[in-house]
Amino acid sequence: MNILNSSLKLKTENVRTLVIKKRRVIPFFNYSEVFSSTEGEFVEIFQDVLRRGAFIQQNDLLEFEQNLAKFLGVKFAFGVANCTDGMIIAMKVIGIKPGDEVIFPSHTFVASAASIHFAGGTPVPVECGPDHLMDPAAIEKAITSKTKAILPVQLNGRTCNMDEIQKIADKHGLRIIEDSAQALGSKFKNRSAGSFGDIAAFSFYPAKTLGCFGDGGAIVTNDEKIAKEILKFRDHGRDEFGEVTGWGLNSRLDNLQAAILNFNLSNYEKTITRRREIAKLYDNYLNNLSELHLPPAPDSHPDHFDIYQNYEVEADRREELREHLDQAGVKSILQWGGKAVHQFENLNLDHQLPITEKMMARSFLLPINTMISDDDVKYICDKIREFYGK
Repeated sequence: MNILNSSLKLKTENVRTLVIKKRRVIPFFNYSEVFSSTEGEFVEIFQDVLRRGAFIQQNDLLEFEQNLAKFLGVKFAFGVANCTDGMIIAMKVIGIKPGDEVIFPSHTFVASAASIHFAGGTPVPVECGPDHLMDPAAIEKAITSKTKAILPVQLNGRTCNMDEIQKIADKHGLRIIEDSAQALGSKFKNRSAGSFGDIAAFSFYPAKTLGCFGDGGAIVTNDEKIAKEILKFRDHGRDEFGEVTGWGLNSRLDNLQAAILNFNLSNYEKTITRRREIAKLYDNYLNNLSELHLPPAPDSHPDHFDIYQNYEVEADRREELREHLDQAGVKSILQWGGKAVHQFENLNLDHQLPITEKMMARSFLLPINTMISDDDVKYICDKIREFYGK
């Protein structure tokens, strides 16, 4: 009898193990598949660059910078080590000094505000609007005699209403520095994110819409004088003759990453198209749920062309929903750990932003990338509808 019971128990455990192994899992982002899906081409790039010994500031970087500038419709683009460096350099070359205030949306990654801080300026956080981007009305209210610049963050693959922001900047004589880390290819009135202000920075972190295999970033501008300062600042303050003309950083995008990015840029239109298709599927399946607030759908506004770096939703009973999805194998995340910049107490940004705080308490990110299928999206949406009893 004991042997029979043991045998039945073993079979039960084996069945349970089999069910667990077959459980569907949709990761938020599959980092390893980024490489494995195009492994052959990437290996060829590695071998080519390494065999040439082309490591720092070689032709691959120059070619990528030229192609990036053309893609964005700007005059100058420069690769840097990461977007945070890019933003700090942008602040420095624009002339932000100690005591200068720079207005930014608190609904962003801490790096946006950190760039202001490390340039010596004072970050001034403001509210976001219904589309989770900087609210132009909040900018006007935050302007003081110390305000020197506006830092719009082109977030989640969407570009702010730059007409309104430009009007405010012109009215008060302010510079515009765009944080376009999440918005390469996003447009407002057919102009690319990064092409509106005096200067802008982009991120090529692996999970970005255009990513490399490590940290990477770029700075873009249409101003030749600013362009010359960027070139020096990213390379220890050295000019084209190797003369040190001032203090600078070591923030050069390495040549191998540039070659990878140049390859990825050649296929980037397909990436954007696929992300927009996924966003449309999410909207089709979920837009009738009153418990959710969704991002604007593709082509829902003639002025905006969104690339959907993230799909950020607001949800009733958010934590319960996320747990329900997790149990179903669907992985989601809270952007920046669920806090806006002003909510990190140790940063000492003493502001109350109730609209942003309410939104942060309800929002989270659903998976959106080129590695998930239409069926994956339907499965995710079915689980959400199941949770709300629909």
